[in-house]
Amino acid sequence: MTATTENNVSAAARESVVPAASRAERFASYDVEAFEVPGGREENWRFTPMKRLRGLHDGTAVADGELVVEADVAPEVTVETVGRDDERLGAAGVPSDRIAAQAYTAFAKATVVTVPKETKASRPSVLRLTGPGEGKVAYGHLQVRAEAFAEAVIILDHTGSGTYADNVEFVIGDSAKVTVVSVQDWADDAVHVSEQHLKVGRDAVLKHTVVTLGGNLVRVSPTATFAQPGGEVELLGLYFADAGQHQEHRLFVDHAVPHCKSNVMYKGALQGDDAHAVWIGDVLIRAAAEATDTYELNRNLVLTEGARADSVPNLEIETGEIEGAGHASATGRFDDEQLFYLQSRGIAEEQARRLVVRGFFHEILVKIGVPEVRERLEAAIEAELQAVGA
Repeated sequence: MTATTENNVSAAARESVVPAASRAERFASYDVEAFEVPGGREENWRFTPMKRLRGLHDGTAVADGELVVEADVAPEVTVETVGRDDERLGAAGVPSDRIAAQAYTAFAKATVVTVPKETKASRPSVLRLTGPGEGKVAYGHLQVRAEAFAEAVIILDHTGSGTYADNVEFVIGDSAKVTVVSVQDWADDAVHVSEQHLKVGRDAVLKHTVVTLGGNLVRVSPTATFAQPGGEVELLGLYFADAGQHQEHRLFVDHAVPHCKSNVMYKGALQGDDAHAVWIGDVLIRAAAEATDTYELNRNLVLTEGARADSVPNLEIETGEIEGAGHASATGRFDDEQLFYLQSRGIAEEQARRLVVRGFFHEILVKIGVPEVRERLEAAIEAELQAVGA
């Protein structure tokens, strides 16, 4: 059974757009008490298994551990550990839910990564982020700053155990070009809730990729905003949910200034009982954002019985002067015709299924643009398929 929604919208056909939900008036604050304790029926929490958050949402999760940060960065890039009073923190955005506000209130120190003005990093910079440990809770804050005309590749590699909530900021200066890959490869017991704030300057280009492979519950919420005209954001995602895993990705792209471009492409595969993937993609084109060009796509491939994928694309347009806007979403199982074709060419069913999955993810893998990350993900996907004898 396959459920598919497709919608391609041009300026001439904007009247046909009926948004499923609007986030035009997003409530945001640094104050935890400004947010009610979510009960699970709220729109932004209705897919999340609240009991598995281990108290992150209601204040009962008290920090008793610490995230370990190890930096292996290009020589042109600087890494600092700063206190809560550092005036740079918060530049990319304000927490928009209770867990993000709790994380902002509770962190003791933050990591700031800076790519100086007019500098091109000579190699990718890697930050290895290891959880606080089984049964432990930690809150954190990380900011990546790319100053004007800077170029860099930044990799955030999350591993280990524990319960962790954080805010991650990406402040991209005018005409900077930055590629970010955030990998969630947690141990099976880990819970990670992350709000990621992306602020893009004039004529800047940001490629932001989220890869989710491990963890008990992982919820990543990127929010992209444009500070000045001419910015471009590409939001990519790849996820593979196994039995019992909950993986949730909630995106918001806020087009508030003219002549900006955004493209969203997330793909996920699911296998095993109670594997659950959630993708929410919200795009808002405000009245001032003339000449906006945006598109979002989500695809889910269900490999076994007992797995579930929820996919909700939303598009709201407040101006008629746009270049184009559209969204697409599809969830389905293996295409029997593809399998039959491959088997008719002498390929065994097990190998045929692997080829179908590899082909499904290929479009995302080639876009990542970081060879070492791409090779690691290809190996991880192969390991996932072997685990169930696909």
